[in-house]
Amino acid sequence: MKVHFTKMQGLGNDFVVIDAVRQPVELSPEQIRHIADRRYGVGCDQVLLATPARRSQADFRYLIFNPDGSQAEHCGNGVRCLARFLDDHGLVPAGRHELVIETVNGLSRVRLCDDGPVTVDMGAPVLEPPQIPFRAPARAREYELEVDGQVVRLGAVSMGNPHAVLRVDDVDSAPVETLGPSIEAHRRFPRRVNVGFLQVITPSHVRLRVYERAAGETLACGTGACAAVVSGRLRGWLDDAVDVDLPGGRLVIHWPGEGEHVWMTGPAETVFEGEIRLD
Repeated sequence: MKVHFTKMQGLGNDFVVIDAVRQPVELSPEQIRHIADRRYGVGCDQVLLATPARRSQADFRYLIFNPDGSQAEHCGNGVRCLARFLDDHGLVPAGRHELVIETVNGLSRVRLCDDGPVTVDMGAPVLEPPQIPFRAPARAREYELEVDGQVVRLGAVSMGNPHAVLRVDDVDSAPVETLGPSIEAHRRFPRRVNVGFLQVITPSHVRLRVYERAAGETLACGTGACAAVVSGRLRGWLDDAVDVDLPGGRLVIHWPGEGEHVWMTGPAETVFEGEIRLD
């Protein structure tokens, strides 16, 4: 069968978006791996499937698949690209600028700006270890983790998916490629974890690199940027509005504090459209 797709990117975090609202589409793990393959398929960090909503409060639903075929819970850059896709393809009523998009873990409110950027309500961060999930005796702002023969200090946050946040002096020299996969697969994170390496420039400006579950380091991670600001706020380093510079570009994250939702603003752009044969 042939499937029409749209290739999109948000700060270099790239996605293959497929419309399953107006046509029935089901993808096997093998097909997802083929689509995501950068040599034999289209190539992307994740495959996004836009579907009709199941909840009455939502306008649409979307499913997120990693390059290995596994399903992810949430993606900040992905939901921005999905919202822009829905609007560009005429699925959003004319003149409407706010949507509610359903994920496997909840609902995301999205605001479409006329000049391109998309603002997403990423929800309230989850900080209790069992819900992240993270194995710890009690909630803390910072935890110690033994990994690769050393002890590292990190924050643990869920933004619909689990994140570990480490502060480093310089992200350019941070051990992302070595320490990232070791923490990702650590036994204290039973569902694995995304690992953020955070450099604080000022209380309102940080740099960040993220090693993502099942994908490795990517140019940008929206939920990772949110988790980094939450962890940095809780540890007393950051203001409530922070410019987060990732290798792919800048996100603006706003979090007033505990009990409040995290808001993320950033770009979402179409790269090209095409068809791929899936046998």
